[in-house]
Amino acid sequence: MANFVHGSADIHYDDHGSGFPLLLIAPGGMRSAASFWEQTPWNPISQLADRYRVIAMDQRNAGRSSAPVSAGDGWATYTVDQLALMDHLGCERFHVAGMCIGGPYIMGLIQAAPERVASATLFQTIGLDGNRDAFYAMFDDWATAIRDAHPEADDAAWEQFRSNMYDGENFLFNVDRDFVATVQTPLLVLAGSDLYHPESSSRIVHEAAPNSTLIEDWMEGDARTAAMDQFAAFLAAQTP
Repeated sequence: MANFVHGSADIHYDDHGSGFPLLLIAPGGMRSAASFWEQTPWNPISQLADRYRVIAMDQRNAGRSSAPVSAGDGWATYTVDQLALMDHLGCERFHVAGMCIGGPYIMGLIQAAPERVASATLFQTIGLDGNRDAFYAMFDDWATAIRDAHPEADDAAWEQFRSNMYDGENFLFNVDRDFVATVQTPLLVLAGSDLYHPESSSRIVHEAAPNSTLIEDWMEGDARTAAMDQFAAFLAAQTP
């Protein structure tokens, strides 16, 4: 366990194993923290730390990470944190795997630095499909819980931050289908099937991206075992 300070952000991360780096971006919405991997169908840390350098981070103002809040915060703010962490750790190229909010975060990384992302795995990405109010409510619940620790942000700043994250018409909030169609990075997409992780978002990523594989059934029983094997084989095939 360690912390990395860049600018005004203090980012916590857990660094496991050795080998080619794999950055993990946890589920949990705005509360995305490494500990959430313990509640998922399987934990990539325990699965892969014997073969890869697995780096699991807490996003700013989630888990053990902190940073000031401003009206300028948005998806790109998190991308800067993620790339700064990988710079700090000396990881020029890396795999990235993310669940839930990790889907848009992954696309932000590919948009900002496509040459650095060797492969990307999206577990049940969030997406916009008649569910914007659910994301507003999720953001507001998180903001209410930490607001007292951020006197630097007034009501207008929080409102603008929420707008930067969840307004607009992009199906992944930070990127649209046209961008995904340009992504050459090998993608493994594990489909979602609920309010926050609509199946439509996973299918659009798979259908638009030119180098994508879709896994529809992956959460339980034999399907989970098969998906774990396919995930490991995908990473091995894309490791330089």
